[in-house]
Amino acid sequence: MAKRFSEEASIKDVLKSFVVQNKLETGIDKVNIKEAWIAIMGNGVASYTEAIELKNTTLYVKLTSSVLREELFYGREKIIKMINDEMGKEIINKVILT
Repeated sequence: MAKRFSEEASIKDVLKSFVVQNKLETGIDKVNIKEAWIAIMGNGVASYTEAIELKNTTLYVKLTSSVLREELFYGREKIIKMINDEMGKEIINKVILT
Protein backbone atom coordinates (compact mmCIF):
# COMPACT_ATOMS: atom_id res chain seq x y z
CA MET A 1 0.00 0.00 0.00
CA ALA A 2 1.18 3.53 -0.70
CA LYS A 3 2.80 5.57 2.03
CA ARG A 4 0.67 8.42 3.34
CA PHE A 5 2.22 11.77 3.97
CA SER A 6 1.13 13.49 7.16
CA GLU A 7 2.35 16.84 5.86
CA GLU A 8 2.04 18.54 2.55
CA ALA A 9 4.46 17.33 -0.09
CA SER A 10 5.28 18.58 -3.54
CA ILE A 11 4.03 16.60 -6.51
CA LYS A 12 7.67 16.01 -7.51
CA ASP A 13 8.41 14.28 -4.20
CA VAL A 14 5.23 12.21 -4.37
CA LEU A 15 5.95 11.05 -7.93
CA LYS A 16 9.58 10.26 -7.11
CA SER A 17 8.45 8.18 -4.14
CA PHE A 18 5.91 6.37 -6.33
CA VAL A 19 8.55 5.56 -8.98
CA VAL A 20 11.00 4.21 -6.40
CA GLN A 21 8.42 2.15 -4.52
CA ASN A 22 7.10 0.54 -7.70
CA LYS A 23 10.57 -0.02 -9.23
CA LEU A 24 9.79 1.96 -12.39
CA GLU A 25 13.19 3.69 -12.68
CA THR A 26 14.54 1.32 -15.32
CA GLY A 27 11.61 1.87 -17.67
CA ILE A 28 11.73 5.61 -17.22
CA ASP A 29 15.48 5.59 -17.90
CA LYS A 30 14.88 3.74 -21.17
CA VAL A 31 12.50 6.45 -22.33
CA ASN A 32 14.64 9.33 -21.09
CA ILE A 33 17.81 7.99 -22.71
CA LYS A 34 16.19 8.23 -26.14
CA GLU A 35 15.33 11.86 -25.48
CA ALA A 36 18.86 12.50 -24.18
CA TRP A 37 20.38 10.98 -27.35
CA ILE A 38 18.36 13.33 -29.57
CA ALA A 39 19.12 16.35 -27.37
CA ILE A 40 22.86 15.66 -27.30
CA MET A 41 23.39 14.53 -30.88
CA GLY A 42 21.04 16.96 -32.56
CA ASN A 43 18.64 16.52 -35.45
CA GLY A 44 21.37 15.57 -37.93
CA VAL A 45 22.45 12.43 -36.10
CA ALA A 46 18.90 11.73 -34.90
CA SER A 47 17.70 11.55 -38.51
CA TYR A 48 20.18 8.71 -39.16
CA THR A 49 19.28 6.91 -35.92
CA GLU A 50 16.99 3.96 -36.53
CA ALA A 51 16.76 2.48 -33.02
CA ILE A 52 18.03 3.15 -29.49
CA GLU A 53 17.87 0.46 -26.84
CA LEU A 54 19.19 0.33 -23.29
CA LYS A 55 20.03 -3.13 -21.92
CA ASN A 56 21.48 -3.12 -18.43
CA THR A 57 24.30 -0.56 -18.69
CA THR A 58 24.87 -0.89 -22.45
CA LEU A 59 23.35 1.48 -24.99
CA TYR A 60 22.70 -0.05 -28.42
CA VAL A 61 22.29 2.46 -31.24
CA LYS A 62 21.34 1.38 -34.75
CA LEU A 63 22.39 3.88 -37.41
CA THR A 64 21.50 3.95 -41.09
CA SER A 65 24.77 5.61 -42.15
CA SER A 66 28.00 3.62 -42.03
CA VAL A 67 30.04 6.82 -42.33
CA LEU A 68 28.32 8.33 -39.29
CA ARG A 69 28.71 5.06 -37.39
CA GLU A 70 32.46 5.11 -38.02
CA GLU A 71 32.69 8.77 -36.97
CA LEU A 72 30.77 8.19 -33.72
CA PHE A 73 32.77 5.04 -32.98
CA TYR A 74 35.84 7.14 -32.15
CA GLY A 75 33.88 9.37 -29.77
CA ARG A 76 32.18 6.64 -27.73
CA GLU A 77 33.76 7.66 -24.41
CA LYS A 78 32.66 11.26 -24.89
CA ILE A 79 29.14 10.10 -25.82
CA ILE A 80 28.95 8.01 -22.63
CA LYS A 81 30.02 10.96 -20.50
CA MET A 82 27.61 13.38 -22.19
CA ILE A 83 24.61 11.04 -21.86
CA ASN A 84 25.36 10.26 -18.21
CA ASP A 85 25.70 14.00 -17.51
CA GLU A 86 22.41 14.69 -19.30
CA MET A 87 20.64 11.96 -17.29
CA GLY A 88 22.15 13.18 -14.01
CA LYS A 89 23.39 9.74 -13.02
CA GLU A 90 25.59 7.00 -14.39
CA ILE A 91 23.32 4.84 -16.48
CA ILE A 92 25.54 3.59 -19.29
CA ASN A 93 29.14 2.45 -19.40
CA LYS A 94 29.26 1.06 -22.93
CA VAL A 95 27.92 2.14 -26.34
CA ILE A 96 27.53 -0.29 -29.21
CA LEU A 97 26.91 1.24 -32.64
CA THR A 98 25.38 -1.02 -35.30
